[in-house]
Parts: sequence; C-alpha cells; structure tokens
Amino acid sequence: MKVAVGIATRGRPRLVREVLLDLARQRRKPDRTVVAHVGPEDIDEPVRGVEYLIAEPGLTTQRNAILDALGDCDVVVFFDDDFFCVPEYLAVTERIFEQQPDCVVTTGRVVADGVNGAGYTMSQAHAVLRRYLVQESGASLMRTEKVFNGYGCNMGLRLAPMREHGIRFDERLPLYGWYEDLDATRALGRHGSILKLNGARGVHLGVKAGRLPGVRLGYSQVANSVYLARKGTYPWSHALPSLLRHTAKNLVMSAMPEPWVDRWGRFRGNLLALSDWLRGRLDPRRILDL
Repeated sequence: MKVAVGIATRGRPRLVREVLLDLARQRRKPDRTVVAHVGPEDIDEPVRGVEYLIAEPGLTTQRNAILDALGDCDVVVFFDDDFFCVPEYLAVTERIFEQQPDCVVTTGRVVADGVNGAGYTMSQAHAVLRRYLVQESGASLMRTEKVFNGYGCNMGLRLAPMREHGIRFDERLPLYGWYEDLDATRALGRHGSILKLNGARGVHLGVKAGRLPGVRLGYSQVANSVYLARKGTYPWSHALPSLLRHTAKNLVMSAMPEPWVDRWGRFRGNLLALSDWLRGRLDPRRILDL
C-alpha cells in the first residue's frame, strides 16, 4: 500500500515546516508528502523529500490539487498545517485500511483540540502527546468505531473509490471551506465505512492566524450547511440544528465574547446568510464578496 500525506497551507510558513519535520518521527514513513500552498511566502525553508506545489487559494482547491498529484497512491492522509500526531499514526492508519477493505475513510482521535479554545502551542501539543505514547502492539491501538464523518484536520481517504466515483472536494465551498471535510467524507462513505481510530492520536493546535474573519465564517456556518443539505451529503436533520446552534451561540456569546473569537461578526454573517436564504439567493461563494 502506498500512503501519502497531504497538507494544504497558507500564511503559516514556520508552523507548516515544524509539522513536516515532526512527520520524521512516524514509524511508518509516508511514501510521498505533498504540500499545496498559494505563494512563495507560505514556505519558510523547504523540507527535504517534501513535494511542494502551488494552487489557487482555498482549502478545497488546494486539497484537490494534492489529489491530482497522487495518481500512484492508494491512500492519502490529510493533515492540517497545525496538527501534530503520535509516531504510530500512519502505521495504525495503514493497517486498518489493509485489514478492513470496506473502510474508505479513517479519522484519528484528537486528544486535544485548540479550535474549541484559545489554541495550543507546539510545546503544549508535544506535552499532551507524550502522555499518549503507545506501543504498536497494544490491543486497544487497533480499536475502531464508526463515525458520521471524517474530521478534516486529520483524515485518511482511500483513493480508488474516490477516483471510481469522481469524488472531489467541492470548490463551491471557498476559502476556509466550512464543512468541506464532512461533504467529501460523507460522499465517500456511501461506498464503505468511516472509522475513528483509537491509536491514531493527535493534537490540533487550532491556530487562529489565517482563519476567516467573523462575518465570512458566520455566513459559511449557515450557507454551507444549507448547500450541503440540498446536495444530499448533510441530512437536514443535522444541517438545521447545526446552523441554528451556531447562530444562537454567536448571539449569546457576543455579549461577552472570547478574546480570540469575533462573535458579533459571526452573528452578523449568520443573519446575512439567513436573509439570503429567505430571498432565494443563498450561495456559499458570496463570502468572497463580503
């Protein structure tokens, strides 16, 4: 099995280099590592053995550019440019794909996620991961559970069914691509199982630099949910509660927002999207004009 690692990055040159250097700790080395970036300013100092390619900006377009480059691979593991994992991550992922041919998507166990708070530093991430170092022979290492979708900061995709069924990342979800991971993995999940791997553990720093301004992200929270429900990859029974939950949370938290979140901006974006929905002109790509 030929396993590749793909990373889409923009505006975090020092951080993505640290992530790439950290991959050298993997006990099962990636056969190829491909980084898609937008311009030379995104790369600090190239890492030996890594393939760099320039793509149009946007998470979905950059990940599609990586897919286009991996015609000789069986599996791609997409990592965010602020995700650090245990040395067993790729070994566990490969073994599950080999042992369970029905599995088409894997996602790891995120033991700490900075997206839900102020974020983590690299040193904090390594301190957390040291507590989760495991032996490759451990029985619990190979435990899996079925899940609804893969989590974009760390997910493995079997490439044969993606090619066979023409599954791509939806480029109508621009920039940060809110729920692009859900869309792609749910589409792929129609052809097999989506599994969370207990032994594929990692920490998502949740770095705030490079993320969408509040209004744009708030618009995407509503628009992308509706768009994917119409498309059929995100059931209305999930999409409606999601967009309503985010809108309500942004409203309530805007009175005393976290220092790292533009809650009022997100709520304004939510309202813009709801207004566009009522007027029949809701489109995820409108964030490009906001």
